[in-house]
Amino acid sequence: MLFLHFLVVRKMIPRRRKGWPFGWDDEFDNIFESMEEMMRDLMERAEKGEIKQSGPFVYGFSMRVGPDGKIIVDEFGNKGKEGEISDEREPVTDIINDKKEIVVICELPGVNKEDIKLTVNEGSMNIKVDTAERKYNKTLKLPAKVDPKSATANYKNGVLEVRLKKVGEQQESGYDVKIH
Repeated sequence: MLFLHFLVVRKMIPRRRKGWPFGWDDEFDNIFESMEEMMRDLMERAEKGEIKQSGPFVYGFSMRVGPDGKIIVDEFGNKGKEGEISDEREPVTDIINDKKEIVVICELPGVNKEDIKLTVNEGSMNIKVDTAERKYNKTLKLPAKVDPKSATANYKNGVLEVRLKKVGEQQESGYDVKIH
């Protein structure tokens, strides 16, 4: 049913539309084609009984324009590396790269701040939640080197905001960050 709905919505969007800004026609077509292929593959595997899952299948993507003018597409959901459906979901995240700091915003609905494990090192950050009701896991490559000790995190209404100060020199070990 989901696949059919997706195809109906997809067919309503024209393949070529004159006037899309920045020549994004090909990029949007590629995104939709890869989503159609993924959905077709999942439906075939589900019909064959190859996919066993205890909960819903969640998949989506967010798009933004990077500083170089190119589209950045971030996937989220519980689709694993080989297309398998995982118990863990990848949350929706956004990275804001300011002059002096990096701000990471992550949607983690339905969890308590005590359930969030946040680990930061100089070039990446891992967000993990492992409860009976919710499982989230995402590792982010940061766009610049940061001071892990400078990290501050706030969690309110299902949204985690992490602020990290940029630095020039390399740090070796990661640090667990307390969430306020």
